[in-house]
Amino acid sequence: MAVATLDDLLASGVRGRRVFVRADLNVPIAAGHVGDDTRIRASLPTLRRLLQAGARVVVASHLGRPKGERRPEFSLRPVAWRLAELLGTGVAFCDECVGEKPAAAIAELSPGQLLLLENLRFHTGEEKNDPDFARALADLCDAYVNDAFGTAHRAHASTAGMVALVARVAAGDLLRSELDHLGVVRNPERPLLVILGGAKVSDKLAVLEALAPHADVLAIGGAMSYTFLSQQGKAVGKSLVEPERREDARRVVAAAERAGRRLLLPSDHLVAERLEASAPTRVVEEIPDGWIGVDIGPETAKRYAEEARGARTIFWNGPMGVFEIKKFAAGTETVAAGVAESAATSVVGGGDSLAAVNELGLGDRITHLSTGGGASLEFVQGLTLPGVAALER
Repeated sequence: MAVATLDDLLASGVRGRRVFVRADLNVPIAAGHVGDDTRIRASLPTLRRLLQAGARVVVASHLGRPKGERRPEFSLRPVAWRLAELLGTGVAFCDECVGEKPAAAIAELSPGQLLLLENLRFHTGEEKNDPDFARALADLCDAYVNDAFGTAHRAHASTAGMVALVARVAAGDLLRSELDHLGVVRNPERPLLVILGGAKVSDKLAVLEALAPHADVLAIGGAMSYTFLSQQGKAVGKSLVEPERREDARRVVAAAERAGRRLLLPSDHLVAERLEASAPTRVVEEIPDGWIGVDIGPETAKRYAEEARGARTIFWNGPMGVFEIKKFAAGTETVAAGVAESAATSVVGGGDSLAAVNELGLGDRITHLSTGGGASLEFVQGLTLPGVAALER
């Protein structure tokens, strides 16, 4: 891709220049404090390099889904406090993201200082990619850096609309790293193992159809596996099934078979009488009436982990069970350990998959932890991401 990098931008000189950085600071906030600061930390390398180069850095992000309304619980002010702690320097905050207030605040910045703007989604123009809103954002800067891979699949004003209105644009270090590592999944060293989990076939149908004939092995877990098993006539009890997606599941299996690929489904299951930690559980090969599949079984987890150890490239997105309940997390944890122990180039994305890796202390043994859920899935399908396309000059 013909995308300028942060190195290119810095080489052209940014001292004293207003550099607009679209970051992904969409983090959980409770009682006015940041919970998980992973995304903030991921933005630090790009911000530090710009500050060290003497840029006047203007950071913008969304947080939550305020739907165009100014809602205090979605303010980025707590993020400014946490960002200042992590950077070890002052961070100015503006309670608006367009207009005279941010323009005045930016004018007061000295080289090597940073300003965080208020939530972009307090304005309906952000998600609508409104031209006037995009122009208002572009008026705040001399150069633009997109480092928000998690929103690169959205054609919003801050990720697409404003980019054409700025003379100098570049991909930040985080965005560049995401593209490089996910590109390995597109053009892998084989065998390529894809592990997909999650609740519904409908949520990941497009990526299933794209990767079934591409991956050497496609291992499916999570509740969506019950739709596949149901389509094959297997007993799934009260497990989540999407009847309207059975034909889609059959088509995915057929595509893998035509391409000579292997598609793996759970052969045993952890089942519970109800979705509660206190519910009785057991391991079965056929799910009986009245019981719910809550995790892949130990034999399936072991088999998936062994596939990981023998792969050369791995892409994993989605938990193997109801991971948020510790009692139902063993399958996800076993797969996480298998991926970490593999010598393969490994890319892991999706909130629960990342949580499993981090909780087990395995993050440093994964080649790349992707910050983009939907964006990573679209990119490995071969789709064009609007936020990336906008940077191509």
